Amino acid sequence: MRLTPLPSDQWDDDVDAALAGMLPRRRRNPVGAGNALSTLVRHPDLVKAFMPFNVHLLFGSTLSDRIREVAILRIAELSASPYEIEHHTGMGQAAGMTLAEIEDARRGVALDPVEQHVLDAVAELHHHHAILDDTWCALQNDFDDRQLMDLVFTVGAYSTLSMAFNTFGIEPDRELQPEYER
Repeated sequence: MRLTPLPSDQWDDDVDAALAGMLPRRRRNPVGAGNALSTLVRHPDLVKAFMPFNVHLLFGSTLSDRIREVAILRIAELSASPYEIEHHTGMGQAAGMTLAEIEDARRGVALDPVEQHVLDAVAELHHHHAILDDTWCALQNDFDDRQLMDLVFTVGAYSTLSMAFNTFGIEPDRELQPEYER
């Protein structure tokens, strides 16, 4: 790990305030927050700025939970992010995906045509930093403007998180799943 979780003796009121909007009090500690948040709180101001956006993408987005997880699993795979792959495998299951569907999403394959368009869009965003015209037109048949915006921002945010987690060397939390305050 290039950046380790913040040691417990350095958790202060700024760290607690940074996590207050996303974790219940019982989880605002080095163990309960998990490796990612415990590392990111080394910069409480960044957490306060970024995590409400991330919480929106996870819990306030106009995308269904399943579509969100299809997109995140694909960008996590394209970004080679062990943390995001493991974390969102659990979240994909919670959204009703089977392990086979999760593996397919990671590979960029779906039986459902709408999910396939989402997977195509994720790959295009990753490779071209834009959704190409044919894919955009296909997505417009199933998603409104807000959903399309949430899709683009979800892929962008999770690409950013994957870059950060890969760079910092954040290891997956095998037993921890998110429990954000809503």
